[in-house]
Parts: sequence; structure tokens; C-alpha cells
Amino acid sequence: MDNLKSLFPDLTARIIPVLVLDKVDDALKMCELLCENGLPVAEFTFRTPEAKELITRTVEHFPDMLIGAGTLLNLTDLERARNAGAKFGMAPGFNPHVVQTAIARNFPFIPGICTPSELEQAAALGCRIFKFFPAESAGGTAFLQSIIAPYRHLGIQFIPTGGLTPANVKEYLKIPEVITIGGTWLGKDIPDWKKVARAIRKAVEAVEEVQK
Repeated sequence: MDNLKSLFPDLTARIIPVLVLDKVDDALKMCELLCENGLPVAEFTFRTPEAKELITRTVEHFPDMLIGAGTLLNLTDLERARNAGAKFGMAPGFNPHVVQTAIARNFPFIPGICTPSELEQAAALGCRIFKFFPAESAGGTAFLQSIIAPYRHLGIQFIPTGGLTPANVKEYLKIPEVITIGGTWLGKDIPDWKKVARAIRKAVEAVEEVQK
């Protein structure tokens, strides 16, 4: 799964907006604002029946964006996400069948873990990037760093998601093994697009501050 590491080279991509949407117009507007405000990346979750169409349409309109699919819990949704044009996939948990199929299809996929045992099982299949979920409920940055310690030599990296907010995002981004984080808050004010744009700009500023 080394092809994952080339997906997030840009500093601003260290925050991935996690979006649960069911309207194409909202998805297109959100992508427009993300591009305009310096965060050209989005994850559309398969929690709604419209997820595949949203990905297809946004990929068509914003070909330079890094658009992925989230909540891929089974092989059917994995294939639907690939066929829609998603550039990566994620799941909240670890399903070995989904991971193995993603590897066979050469599709960048990040399984979710929140225990050492899950990490070891995913690592045994070749995964080196993991979604840490639910980040805050599972113990936050302290717990994440405790998990990292015995496995650091494997070259592991994490995408914490779940309970992250503008108030705590910097603490996660300061952890060297955190390659990016899931920003579930970035779409919560839709369709108040002015609030959404401000939230995106503040997220980009937070990344820049941590980098300094």
C-alpha cells in the first residue's frame, strides 16, 4: 500500500474534509469552496445512497482535486467507489477482506484501527497507514501516541478521525506519525456557505501554524 504515501504531499492536504451529503449541488459547491480556499481534498462517505453519484460528479467537475470515499464497509461499496473515480478509500474499522481486495485492485485504502491487535492484523497485510477512529472517544492524542510507540519502527502513519475540532486539531497535527486528519466539522454548517468558507480557511491556517 505504498501508493498511499504519494497522496498527501501538500501541507493543506493534512486535513481531509469528511462529508456526509445527499445532494449533488451541495457536493459541487463544497468542492468549489475547498478549491477556492486552499484545501483541494474531500472524502465523501458511503453513508448515503447518493455517495457514488456525488463522487462521480465531483471528480468530473474537479479533476485536480483529491477526492476519496469513506465508510467503505464491504466489497460492494469498495467497487462502487473505485468505479466512481475515487482516488482513495477509508473505513472506520478493519475488514481483512476489504483490505485484501483493495490491495489486489491497487486501490489506495486506509483501514480503521483503535487497538494494537487491529493494527498488527492490518500491518500483516501490508498496511502502513491507518485511520485512528474514533480518535477522541478512544483516548485522543495520548492514547494514539501510546499505540505508536511499539510500532514506530514499522514506519506507520495515522489519520485520526472522530471528535476532532478546531480546538484540538493542532495537537494531533504535531504528532510526527500523523500524516493527515479527518475534518468532520468542515461540512457541518452546510448550506451556510459563508460559515463553511471561514471554517475551511481556519483549517488551512491551523496547518500552516503547526508547520511553522
